[in-house]
Amino acid sequence: MLKIGDKIPNISFDAYYNNKFKTLSFDDYKGKWLVLLFYPADFTFVCPTELEEAANYYEEFKNAGAEIISFSTDTKYTHLAWHESSKAIGKIKFPMGADPKGTICKTFGTYIENDGLSLRGTFIIDPDGILKSIDIHDNSIGRSSKEILRRVKAASYVREHPGEVCPASWEPGKETLIPSEELVGKI
Repeated sequence: MLKIGDKIPNISFDAYYNNKFKTLSFDDYKGKWLVLLFYPADFTFVCPTELEEAANYYEEFKNAGAEIISFSTDTKYTHLAWHESSKAIGKIKFPMGADPKGTICKTFGTYIENDGLSLRGTFIIDPDGILKSIDIHDNSIGRSSKEILRRVKAASYVREHPGEVCPASWEPGKETLIPSEELVGKI
């Protein structure tokens, strides 16, 4: 399983993207921030609410220099059928990655062996392919695209401003901190 600071491997995968089947790889996204959204399965309940919200925020992610790829253990064919049959999923313009063998889910530590499904996981990867954020949680809990976007912006800011750190709930334009002995016990 990958850890914070690890370089992600270049893995190729099938995807449903731009109304077509494509073969993509993580190296295709070098030079961009990459957000991976793992979810349990197509045609479920919480998943379409999350993916629709991600679709609604997609332009903001792109404006922040980030690409989104969603992953489940479903096939590209299932992704196509879901995209065509669900109003919420029909809004998706980002790649929907297929991982029917669970290879990518296992690499990122989201695979549920007994079920052949993925846990709900969010991974933020920097433009050099380095893993910066991991959030894996129970499948009954939905996530917030707004918070994921905020974390992408914070990670991007500290990458561009070495020596600064972003405090809780930091948003662009707000103050950051410069760690030093003067701050110890003063915050």
